[in-house]
Amino acid sequence: MDGAVSLPYALLRSYRALKLTDTECMIVIQLLAFRQLEQNEFPTMEQLQQRLGASQTAVGQAMQKLVKHGFVGIDEVYDPATGVQSERYNLTGLFRKIAALLAAEELPLRGGAADLGAEGPDDTASLRKPLRPASDEAAPTNLLTVFEQEFGRPLTPMECETITGWLDSDGYAEELVLFALKESVFAGKLHFRYIDRILLEWSRNRVGSVEDARAHVQKFRSR
Repeated sequence: MDGAVSLPYALLRSYRALKLTDTECMIVIQLLAFRQLEQNEFPTMEQLQQRLGASQTAVGQAMQKLVKHGFVGIDEVYDPATGVQSERYNLTGLFRKIAALLAAEELPLRGGAADLGAEGPDDTASLRKPLRPASDEAAPTNLLTVFEQEFGRPLTPMECETITGWLDSDGYAEELVLFALKESVFAGKLHFRYIDRILLEWSRNRVGSVEDARAHVQKFRSR
Protein backbone atom coordinates (compact mmCIF):
# COMPACT_ATOMS: atom_id res chain seq x y z
CA MET A 1 0.00 0.00 0.00
CA ASP A 2 3.02 2.25 0.47
CA GLY A 3 4.07 1.87 -3.17
CA ALA A 4 6.52 -0.33 -5.04
CA VAL A 5 10.03 0.10 -6.39
CA SER A 6 10.85 -1.09 -9.90
CA LEU A 7 14.11 -3.06 -9.89
CA PRO A 8 15.94 -4.34 -12.99
CA TYR A 9 15.83 -8.13 -12.82
CA ALA A 10 19.25 -8.22 -14.48
CA LEU A 11 20.67 -6.40 -11.45
CA LEU A 12 19.58 -9.19 -9.11
CA ARG A 13 20.98 -11.80 -11.49
CA SER A 14 24.29 -10.07 -12.14
CA TYR A 15 25.47 -8.29 -9.00
CA ARG A 16 27.47 -11.31 -7.86
CA ALA A 17 29.08 -11.61 -11.30
CA LEU A 18 29.97 -7.91 -11.01
CA LYS A 19 31.62 -8.72 -7.66
CA LEU A 20 29.28 -6.48 -5.68
CA THR A 21 28.58 -7.37 -2.08
CA ASP A 22 25.08 -7.59 -0.64
CA THR A 23 25.61 -4.21 1.04
CA GLU A 24 26.73 -2.56 -2.20
CA CYS A 25 23.77 -4.00 -4.10
CA MET A 26 21.40 -2.82 -1.38
CA ILE A 27 22.82 0.69 -1.67
CA VAL A 28 21.95 0.64 -5.37
CA ILE A 29 18.44 -0.58 -4.54
CA GLN A 30 18.03 2.18 -1.96
CA LEU A 31 19.19 4.78 -4.49
CA LEU A 32 16.49 3.54 -6.86
CA ALA A 33 13.92 3.66 -4.06
CA PHE A 34 14.82 7.20 -3.05
CA ARG A 35 14.61 8.33 -6.68
CA GLN A 36 11.35 6.59 -7.60
CA LEU A 37 9.25 7.06 -4.47
CA GLU A 38 10.71 10.10 -2.75
CA GLN A 39 12.07 12.09 -5.72
CA ASN A 40 15.35 12.28 -3.85
CA GLU A 41 18.20 11.77 -6.31
CA PHE A 42 21.00 12.46 -3.84
CA PRO A 43 20.30 10.91 -0.42
CA THR A 44 22.85 11.64 2.27
CA MET A 45 25.18 9.09 3.84
CA GLU A 46 23.15 9.39 7.03
CA GLN A 47 19.94 8.48 5.18
CA LEU A 48 21.57 5.47 3.54
CA GLN A 49 23.12 4.43 6.84
CA GLN A 50 19.71 4.56 8.53
CA ARG A 51 18.09 2.48 5.79
CA LEU A 52 20.80 -0.18 5.74
CA GLY A 53 21.34 -0.32 9.49
CA ALA A 54 25.09 -0.32 8.87
CA SER A 55 27.84 1.85 10.28
CA GLN A 56 28.75 5.10 8.60
CA THR A 57 32.18 3.67 7.81
CA ALA A 58 30.73 0.60 6.10
CA VAL A 59 28.31 2.64 4.01
CA GLY A 60 31.00 5.16 3.11
CA GLN A 61 33.45 2.47 2.02
CA ALA A 62 30.79 0.70 -0.04
CA MET A 63 29.76 3.93 -1.77
CA GLN A 64 33.40 4.81 -2.39
CA LYS A 65 33.93 1.47 -4.14
CA LEU A 66 30.79 1.93 -6.26
CA VAL A 67 31.98 5.34 -7.42
CA LYS A 68 35.62 4.32 -7.87
CA HIS A 69 34.77 1.37 -10.12
CA GLY A 70 32.26 3.29 -12.19
CA PHE A 71 29.06 1.66 -10.94
CA VAL A 72 27.72 4.95 -9.59
CA GLY A 73 28.44 8.45 -10.84
CA ILE A 74 27.68 11.88 -9.38
CA ASP A 75 26.30 14.52 -11.73
CA GLU A 76 26.02 18.23 -11.13
CA VAL A 77 22.62 19.60 -12.13
CA TYR A 78 21.82 23.26 -12.70
CA ASP A 79 18.26 24.55 -12.78
CA PRO A 80 18.22 27.73 -14.91
CA ALA A 81 14.76 28.66 -13.65
CA THR A 82 15.76 28.82 -9.99
CA GLY A 83 19.50 29.15 -10.34
CA VAL A 84 19.96 26.27 -7.94
CA GLN A 85 22.84 23.86 -8.49
CA SER A 86 22.48 20.36 -7.03
CA GLU A 87 23.93 16.88 -7.32
CA ARG A 88 22.40 13.52 -8.17
CA TYR A 89 23.53 9.91 -8.36
CA ASN A 90 23.86 8.42 -11.84
CA LEU A 91 23.57 4.61 -12.32
CA THR A 92 24.40 4.59 -16.04
CA GLY A 93 27.79 2.95 -15.39
CA LEU A 94 26.16 0.07 -13.51
CA PHE A 95 23.65 -0.57 -16.28
CA ARG A 96 26.39 -0.52 -18.92
CA LYS A 97 28.34 -3.15 -17.02
CA ILE A 98 25.21 -5.31 -16.77
CA ALA A 99 24.59 -4.80 -20.49
CA ALA A 100 28.15 -5.97 -21.21
CA LEU A 101 27.47 -9.23 -19.37
CA LEU A 102 24.22 -9.67 -21.30
CA ALA A 103 25.96 -8.99 -24.62
CA ALA A 104 28.67 -11.51 -23.78
CA GLU A 105 25.98 -14.04 -22.82
CA GLU A 106 27.60 -14.49 -19.41
CA LEU A 107 24.49 -14.19 -17.25
CA PRO A 108 22.68 -17.34 -16.07
CA LEU A 109 19.41 -18.24 -17.73
CA ARG A 110 16.28 -17.12 -15.94
CA GLY A 111 15.44 -19.69 -13.32
CA GLY A 112 18.07 -22.03 -14.78
CA ALA A 113 20.36 -24.31 -12.89
CA ALA A 114 23.27 -22.05 -13.75
CA ASP A 115 21.97 -19.28 -11.46
CA LEU A 116 24.37 -18.38 -8.71
CA GLY A 117 23.88 -20.21 -5.47
CA ALA A 118 25.65 -20.08 -2.19
CA GLU A 119 29.35 -19.58 -2.53
CA GLY A 120 31.85 -21.42 -0.43
CA PRO A 121 35.38 -22.73 -0.45
CA ASP A 122 34.21 -26.16 -1.60
CA ASP A 123 32.48 -24.87 -4.75
CA THR A 124 35.64 -24.71 -6.83
CA ALA A 125 38.11 -26.60 -4.66
CA SER A 126 38.15 -29.58 -7.01
CA LEU A 127 38.91 -27.28 -9.94
CA ARG A 128 42.07 -26.04 -8.27
CA LYS A 129 43.58 -29.52 -8.31
CA PRO A 130 45.93 -30.37 -11.17
CA LEU A 131 44.25 -32.18 -14.06
CA ARG A 132 45.19 -35.65 -15.09
CA PRO A 133 47.44 -35.37 -18.18
CA ALA A 134 45.84 -36.42 -21.45
CA SER A 135 49.05 -38.19 -22.37
CA ASP A 136 52.39 -39.04 -20.84
CA GLU A 137 53.94 -36.00 -22.47
CA ALA A 138 51.28 -33.58 -21.21
CA ALA A 139 51.99 -31.71 -17.99
CA PRO A 140 49.34 -31.37 -15.28
CA THR A 141 47.17 -28.29 -15.86
CA ASN A 142 45.09 -26.14 -13.51
CA LEU A 143 41.70 -25.70 -15.17
CA LEU A 144 40.77 -22.37 -13.60
CA THR A 145 44.22 -20.95 -14.20
CA VAL A 146 44.05 -21.82 -17.91
CA PHE A 147 40.65 -20.16 -18.26
CA GLU A 148 41.86 -17.06 -16.43
CA GLN A 149 44.93 -16.86 -18.66
CA GLU A 150 42.88 -17.14 -21.84
CA PHE A 151 40.26 -14.60 -20.68
CA GLY A 152 42.96 -12.29 -19.34
CA ARG A 153 41.13 -11.70 -16.05
CA PRO A 154 39.98 -13.53 -12.90
CA LEU A 155 36.90 -15.69 -13.32
CA THR A 156 33.63 -14.56 -11.78
CA PRO A 157 31.83 -16.82 -9.27
CA MET A 158 29.22 -17.54 -11.94
CA GLU A 159 31.90 -18.66 -14.40
CA CYS A 160 33.43 -20.96 -11.79
CA GLU A 161 29.96 -22.40 -11.19
CA THR A 162 29.57 -22.98 -14.94
CA ILE A 163 32.83 -24.93 -15.11
CA THR A 164 31.78 -26.95 -12.08
CA GLY A 165 28.52 -27.80 -13.84
CA TRP A 166 30.35 -28.97 -16.95
CA LEU A 167 32.43 -31.38 -14.88
CA ASP A 168 29.98 -32.53 -12.21
CA SER A 169 26.48 -32.17 -13.71
CA ASP A 170 27.20 -32.69 -17.40
CA GLY A 171 30.04 -35.14 -16.88
CA TYR A 172 32.43 -33.65 -19.43
CA ALA A 173 36.05 -34.73 -19.11
CA GLU A 174 38.46 -32.04 -17.97
CA GLU A 175 40.59 -32.48 -21.07
CA LEU A 176 37.50 -32.08 -23.25
CA VAL A 177 36.60 -28.79 -21.55
CA LEU A 178 40.11 -27.50 -22.19
CA PHE A 179 39.89 -28.51 -25.85
CA ALA A 180 36.55 -26.70 -26.16
CA LEU A 181 38.22 -23.62 -24.69
CA LYS A 182 40.97 -23.95 -27.29
CA GLU A 183 38.38 -24.16 -30.08
CA SER A 184 36.60 -21.03 -28.84
CA VAL A 185 39.91 -19.16 -28.88
CA PHE A 186 40.59 -20.42 -32.41
CA ALA A 187 37.13 -19.24 -33.53
CA GLY A 188 37.59 -15.83 -31.92
CA LYS A 189 34.45 -16.31 -29.79
CA LEU A 190 35.84 -16.40 -26.28
CA HIS A 191 32.79 -16.50 -24.03
CA PHE A 192 31.23 -19.18 -21.88
CA ARG A 193 28.00 -19.55 -23.86
CA TYR A 194 29.96 -20.43 -27.00
CA ILE A 195 32.08 -22.99 -25.13
CA ASP A 196 28.89 -24.51 -23.73
CA ARG A 197 27.47 -24.84 -27.26
CA ILE A 198 30.64 -26.60 -28.39
CA LEU A 199 30.40 -29.11 -25.55
CA LEU A 200 26.70 -29.66 -26.20
CA GLU A 201 27.36 -30.28 -29.90
CA TRP A 202 30.05 -32.81 -29.05
CA SER A 203 27.76 -34.52 -26.56
CA ARG A 204 25.05 -34.88 -29.21
CA ASN A 205 27.58 -36.48 -31.52
CA ARG A 206 28.88 -38.82 -28.79
CA VAL A 207 32.28 -37.17 -28.61
CA GLY A 208 33.86 -38.44 -25.42
CA SER A 209 37.56 -37.74 -25.76
CA VAL A 210 39.94 -35.16 -27.13
CA GLU A 211 40.78 -37.50 -30.00
CA ASP A 212 37.10 -37.81 -30.90
CA ALA A 213 36.68 -34.05 -30.64
CA ARG A 214 39.69 -33.39 -32.86
CA ALA A 215 38.33 -35.77 -35.50
CA HIS A 216 34.88 -34.17 -35.27
CA VAL A 217 36.34 -30.68 -35.68
CA GLN A 218 38.45 -31.70 -38.66
CA LYS A 219 35.44 -33.34 -40.28
CA PHE A 220 33.37 -30.21 -39.70
CA ARG A 221 36.04 -27.91 -41.15
CA SER A 222 36.51 -30.10 -44.19
CA ARG A 223 32.85 -29.53 -45.04
